[in-house]
Amino acid sequence: MSSSARLTKPRGRNERSPLASLGLHSVLAVAAFVAAFPVAWVVYISLGPGQYDYQHPQRIAAHASLSNYSYVLGHTDFFTWFANSAIVAAGTMVLGVLLAASAGYAVSRMRFLGRGTLMYSFLLTQMFPVAVLLVPLYKILADTKLLDTYPGLILVYCTTTVPYVAWLMKGYFDTIPVEIDEAGRIDGLTPFGTFWRLILPLAKPGLAVAAFYSFITAWGEVAFASYFLLSPDKYTLAVGMQQFVSQYNSQWNYLAATGVLVAIPAAIVFYLVQKHLVAGLTAGGTKG
Repeated sequence: MSSSARLTKPRGRNERSPLASLGLHSVLAVAAFVAAFPVAWVVYISLGPGQYDYQHPQRIAAHASLSNYSYVLGHTDFFTWFANSAIVAAGTMVLGVLLAASAGYAVSRMRFLGRGTLMYSFLLTQMFPVAVLLVPLYKILADTKLLDTYPGLILVYCTTTVPYVAWLMKGYFDTIPVEIDEAGRIDGLTPFGTFWRLILPLAKPGLAVAAFYSFITAWGEVAFASYFLLSPDKYTLAVGMQQFVSQYNSQWNYLAATGVLVAIPAAIVFYLVQKHLVAGLTAGGTKG
């Protein structure tokens, strides 16, 4: 046997060959480029001070500036839009997660008539496109005096977030041992006390995903906000950005700068919850 054959280490069962590793990393690199390129392109376009610089992107690098950001922050109602979006997104996140977590826990732990029908009715509501929902929701909000109000828009967003989040939370609650609920009842906790003090802390990963989804849904939504918010002082960021694009004029430089500013809060929220996304669901549930 040659020395080279003796020195060759046999590949393990789960080890990839160099060619397979190269192919895998090439695919991942392409996927990363496809995901990152649109974001990088918007940031790059936002640095072009001219209205038509996006048509000649090769010229932007030579005279890149932050003038578009200065204009958006200083000469538009950006901070009003930002505050309105924050109110609506935060309200949707809190109310949506609270309702969905309660519904998911009830379906996961309790046996009642119509339990399966309830969950499938949640899925059924997701089948209707936005265009079909606009008119009936407008009529409901008008009849209840909630049109052109933050609570009305928050409730509308909850109709979108709660069904999905309820299914998500039910899945998390199903993986939490029922013995934890039984231990809570033995210790004298009420069903709500068990849910609040024992189950929710163990469901932090699910709550983090639910909160992030609810926040993003409300933060970047356009159709409902454009249709149900009638007063300019109540416009959200998604609605306010539309003033940069009209039938006869498109200010893509300002639109790109605003888009970058809109993405920053979403990135911050993701950073705050990302540590819970990979945490163990029942970590610490059996301690003591």
